[in-house]
Amino acid sequence: MTNPEQAKRSLAEWVTFSIASFILAIIVSLVGYTWVIEKNQPPIISVTKKEVIREIDGQFYVPFEVVNTGGDTAESVQIMAELLIDGKVAESGEQQIDFLSSGESEEGAFVFSQNPRQGKLNLRIASYKLP
Repeated sequence: MTNPEQAKRSLAEWVTFSIASFILAIIVSLVGYTWVIEKNQPPIISVTKKEVIREIDGQFYVPFEVVNTGGDTAESVQIMAELLIDGKVAESGEQQIDFLSSGESEEGAFVFSQNPRQGKLNLRIASYKLP
């Protein structure tokens, strides 16, 4: 049989138990909220061209930034660039970013031998895969 004095909890034990339970409930709630909010949201990837184009030794460097605003991580993100001069593709390039998690951004640059200011430069995301 149990002793009635051993079954009683002190005020300090109840306060400690209450605080620990409250903290645990907050953590479980936050994890559940994050799981529900980010669930079933595919990667949303965008690419933007930076304003400054540098010319060094006859080559033109066009910086860009890629951002994933979606919920899932994207792998093997392929970025394409086409330089159109007089309506024809004068030069093209492609780059690949191995890993782009949700909310992450990466920067890079395309290098052209012709001046991109003399034509129209199109940047786009060509593909990605899910991990």
